[in-house]
Amino acid sequence: MEEIEIYSWATLDALKKVADIIETVGSLNESHQMSVFCLIEDDYLELCYTDSASSFLRHFQDEVEFAETIEERKIEIETGLYEADIYEDEEEILDNEDDSEKF
Repeated sequence: MEEIEIYSWATLDALKKVADIIETVGSLNESHQMSVFCLIEDDYLELCYTDSASSFLRHFQDEVEFAETIEERKIEIETGLYEADIYEDEEEILDNEDDSEKF
């Protein structure tokens, strides 16, 4: 696998327009990261959009590595969303405890 850092979403969008999209994982609204797995000619690519760091383009050697990464990314993003929900729930509980102490 090769990785290139991309500073502009416009570059990723241009590649996305000419690609055959295989799968999209994540959402910029929910997980602040979205990976578009696609195929351009014989090249297996991941276009990773992120709003908290530099985006990137990954090129995979073969279909097996590509498929494995799709599954890994699903788990990473799902786990990240789950952990964010737990953190928000804990903050809400703490806020409610602070409010009850005021009365």
